Amino acid sequence: MFAVILKYKKPLEEVERHTLAHRAFLDECVAQGILIMSGRQTPPTGGVVIAKADSREQLEALLAKDPFHLAGVADYEIYEFTPGKYQPVLKELIEA
Repeated sequence: MFAVILKYKKPLEEVERHTLAHRAFLDECVAQGILIMSGRQTPPTGGVVIAKADSREQLEALLAKDPFHLAGVADYEIYEFTPGKYQPVLKELIEA
């Protein structure tokens, strides 16, 4: 399991120009079963993604296609972790 922290490196106005394409990209990640959840940080200085990928390399290759990455408006920090405690409703997803 991975947590990805996005940090905007351009003004929010520039980030916003790429948000629709970024959200379409995230929809594709959901359809592939990789994206578990995502959202913008509060205040809007970046975002957070929780993902389940086969490897860090797979996730890095996927994130390289993110319109935010392609436009150079965000940096990514990737943290791999093993869930120890979670809500029962997530059990099937996490243990699959």
